[in-house]
Amino acid sequence: MSSTSILGGTLAAPTAAPPPANRRRRRGGLNTPRLLWLTVPSLVWFAVFSVGPLVAMFVIATLRWKGLIYEPSYVGTANIRHVFGDPVFHDALRNSTVQVAVVIPVMIPLAFMLGYHLSTKPRGYRVLSVLYFSPGLISISITGMIFYGVLSPNGGVNGLLNSLGLDSLAHSWLADPGTALPSLIAIDLWRGVGWTAVLFAARLAGVPGEVIEAARIDGAGRLRIIWQIVFPMVKDYVRTLTMLQFLWTLFTSAALILLLTKGGPGTSSTTLSYLVYEKAFSQSDLGYSQVAGVVLLLIGIAGMLLIRVLMRSPLEKIR
Repeated sequence: MSSTSILGGTLAAPTAAPPPANRRRRRGGLNTPRLLWLTVPSLVWFAVFSVGPLVAMFVIATLRWKGLIYEPSYVGTANIRHVFGDPVFHDALRNSTVQVAVVIPVMIPLAFMLGYHLSTKPRGYRVLSVLYFSPGLISISITGMIFYGVLSPNGGVNGLLNSLGLDSLAHSWLADPGTALPSLIAIDLWRGVGWTAVLFAARLAGVPGEVIEAARIDGAGRLRIIWQIVFPMVKDYVRTLTMLQFLWTLFTSAALILLLTKGGPGTSSTTLSYLVYEKAFSQSDLGYSQVAGVVLLLIGIAGMLLIRVLMRSPLEKIR
């Protein structure tokens, strides 16, 4: 001990040790500007091919334009007034609403139950998985050809009805205004239920088996296990698939309608997505087409928000 510390009556404060070398600020981390520059190509790609077309859609909606070889002219809100005053647009809006309102409430519960059945690995579940998944792998042109034969006046459905002695029920399914849209809805369900069921089965395979076994010991039945125990555990995944199927049904019905009914008879099977195609490529009215496209986009956004609100988990509701 030094004399200075003795005379002052206090001990000298210890000198702080220099920080270790391994605690020094590391350079070259993942947030450095050099690495952030690597995201620029992806941001440019997103801006050009995602944001750009959206902006162009709103711009074209204000134009009277027949196509690339014609000179466009600005008409302001005239296209909007034309679209909302057109009875064809109202029919297309009604048909799209009916299509989504039937397909989603039927497809998701049915696919969830089939997916739960597959997740229990019954006998032959691998073959069932392939059979369920196959309709989603068939191209839309082949699907249209198959169902054109099945639903034609001399096709499989009418042949089956005739063989059962139900001749009075046989008619042209795709040419009847009362059955054209229901036929398309049935095809949507045929294509989507199995595909979605396999995706549900993949997610349900991760549900702890102890939870299901404990529920069975407590006396819970099969339906109660599915909807009151398993469903809440994977509700976030169900919500995601519901939104994807909603968008798929809303935006991709044009191809099948083009192959089978071309929106007819009359406008009985015309949906918004088909109307966008019809006005743009058949009637060369790009302004009308893009206004309908904007409406379709807004319906898609509103539908996703509604699904998100209706299928919130209990923790999200608390927050």
